[in-house]
Amino acid sequence: MNKRRLGKTGLMVSEIGFGGEWLERHSEEEGIALIRHAQEKGINIIDCWMADPKSRDIIGKAIAPARDQWYVQGHIGSTWQDGQYVRTRDMAFVKPAFEDLLERIGGGYIDLGMIHYVDSKEDWDTCMNTGYIDYVHELHEKGIIRHIGLSTHNPRIAKMAAESGFIEMILFSINPAFDMKPASEDINTLFDGYDKEAFSGIDPEREELYRLCEANDVGITVMKGFFGGALLDASRSPFGVAFTPSQLIHYSLTRPGVCSILCGYDFPWQIDKALEYETAGADEKDYASVIASAPLHAYSGQCTYCGHCSPCPMEIDIAMVNKFYDLALQQETVPASVRAHYEALGANASDCIGCRSCEERCPFDVPIAERMEKAAELFK
Repeated sequence: MNKRRLGKTGLMVSEIGFGGEWLERHSEEEGIALIRHAQEKGINIIDCWMADPKSRDIIGKAIAPARDQWYVQGHIGSTWQDGQYVRTRDMAFVKPAFEDLLERIGGGYIDLGMIHYVDSKEDWDTCMNTGYIDYVHELHEKGIIRHIGLSTHNPRIAKMAAESGFIEMILFSINPAFDMKPASEDINTLFDGYDKEAFSGIDPEREELYRLCEANDVGITVMKGFFGGALLDASRSPFGVAFTPSQLIHYSLTRPGVCSILCGYDFPWQIDKALEYETAGADEKDYASVIASAPLHAYSGQCTYCGHCSPCPMEIDIAMVNKFYDLALQQETVPASVRAHYEALGANASDCIGCRSCEERCPFDVPIAERMEKAAELFK
């Protein structure tokens, strides 16, 4: 596994990392095994934006035998309130949520203390002019967080972070589709109002951000590198063509300032697939020819597993059903592991009553009821 220096933090991180977003979907045993499989393959950086105790426990228990070999991105402002994730700057919630994270991850410190999910100028101002930022600096001065980072999907906010002088690294959403869209304060509307110019070249602000990070020695770790799997499937890709994991990993790792791409995994074979990048040839990494030959069309009607469809009156985890459905479609036959996880869901596609309340909440106009019918048929 190749390692890269994460900007001015000086940390040598694996260029392929672990995005922990889906851990809550798995049993503790499965989650721990998944993280330890990643460690065996040379992965040493993991993101924990999740506020739920289960995900935090899985990470803490998985890395406990080798805590000093892992770099954890732990988020400040990601809280768990009444059984739900809530992003907040209210110190009445921020502080106990971070203390909970610290305890569950273990070791008495967090390697990268992340100013959590700042996408608007208003939120940036709130973070930088209240007790929230005082708390971040206090944690840093005490060595409880060893480095200060920030997560955002907005290149304008990322540029402000890179110029702040005290933020040492940024978690930023990068993929070929995102890079060709202008800045937005709402990532869910990024592909609204499509026009032919949308994919005519990289957005100047994003290009400037990467150069600025490189110049200021601010390292970037990447989220959403596969666009929730949409870029791996021609029918769901906004380009109308499919990329391979190696092509998308290479795309991210070739942006200036980028040190690691944090891929999401549900199964060990997905980790192995991502790590094929380390031995891939130039032709296998070539994403440019895919983009150059891609038809241009609007992004709509495709699930990115964002979760806006919840809650379901039948208690179906719609995003997870869609994820397993899409995973199954990528194979000639439904993999046994995917089938087992689908069948382990408390409710699945066959329980859908077609009320379509989920479709009213979907930002991408996904025909969810239709997909539930197809998933039920596929997995029956």
